[in-house]
Amino acid sequence: MTTIPRFAAMAIGVLFVSLNPLKADDEGFYDLFNGKDLSGWTGGDASVEDGVLVSRDGNTMTEAIFANYQLEFEFRLPAGGNNGIGIHYPGEGDAAFTGMEIQILDDSHPRYEGLRDDQYHGSLYTLAAARRASLKPVGDWNHQRISVLGSVILVEVNGETTLRANLDDLNRLHPDHEGAMRRSGHIALLGHNSEVGFRNIRIREIPPSANESNVRAQGYKPLFDGKSLDGWNHDPGQNHWHALPGILRHTGEAGDPPHLWTKEEYGDFTMVFDWRWAQRGELMQRPNILPDGSIGDERHEVEELDSGVFVRGEIKSQVNLWNWPAGSGEVWGYRNDESMPAEVRAAATPLLKADRPLGEWNRMMIIMKGDVLNVVLNGRQVIRDARLPGVPESGAIGLQHHGEAIDFANLWIKEH
Repeated sequence: MTTIPRFAAMAIGVLFVSLNPLKADDEGFYDLFNGKDLSGWTGGDASVEDGVLVSRDGNTMTEAIFANYQLEFEFRLPAGGNNGIGIHYPGEGDAAFTGMEIQILDDSHPRYEGLRDDQYHGSLYTLAAARRASLKPVGDWNHQRISVLGSVILVEVNGETTLRANLDDLNRLHPDHEGAMRRSGHIALLGHNSEVGFRNIRIREIPPSANESNVRAQGYKPLFDGKSLDGWNHDPGQNHWHALPGILRHTGEAGDPPHLWTKEEYGDFTMVFDWRWAQRGELMQRPNILPDGSIGDERHEVEELDSGVFVRGEIKSQVNLWNWPAGSGEVWGYRNDESMPAEVRAAATPLLKADRPLGEWNRMMIIMKGDVLNVVLNGRQVIRDARLPGVPESGAIGLQHHGEAIDFANLWIKEH
């Protein structure tokens, strides 16, 4: 049995994504709202008027899903105006409870006399009270920043921090609140029957962190420099693979070539990386995979999401990243090859499902020695000593595009 290197247990961190592959500015921010139309947004009663996104009623949410980020925007309230910012919203249900709602409210208006502490502007509705914000007069523009950093939520209004909350603590205090358990989801404007304007909506996704000096000391080198596609074979004219600060992103758009391959080839290696789904998938019926690698009769409704990592330059030796009931790590080309011995097909089948909820970051380790593959996902071994007969002795590593938006980060490799 292969020994799992110590790096598998290291906390590399978490990150997040957007579907719109916009160029980030020097601070790492890019626009979520283009000032012209509702591209990248869906739902609710909202419109664009003179460069302002006007939210009236219902939930107008991003098409993309996010995990860790800093969200900045300006907002303008009418007298008695009421709205909210939904975070970690799954896209259905009451966003204040299936996700969480940060209040956007003219709490000085007489109609709101007698509010609970958790209802004032900037509060996490029903969960955590914010310090009263110094809002500008009704009709003027205010600036707000919301930082979502794992379990930590920070809210700043006009340059003043008004809320610091820890979702782990809130989840213990409110165990029935579904949203407090989530760590990823859509961002939404939550209209409550008043015209609230938003502009300059931009986001900086926080890249995963890693103790780089420690990782390098263990003999790893980066496959991704955190800022460019250097080291990868790619067409500069393509529009589907992008490098944002710390994040290697596929937008889900079609492109040619579809996959991204390293320029270097690798033989025996250990590769560690983070990945997450950046968008929801189409609901489809998918089967169980039995321990022997065959397909079971039972079907489950899942969001169809599919990608993978090709090792040794081979499409067949793909370590799957997907949302099937069996979980990620499966080696599709070998499990489905009926000419292979039964023990080969069985070993190419995941031992268990170790994937984190959709939109959250996963950490995977791929260990290739000779023709034997081991895969560790989120600290749990999902493929153990799978032999891949006929796999080349060396080859490039490829990241698969299969039609869904996906983020990669912290791609490190150590050759043996």
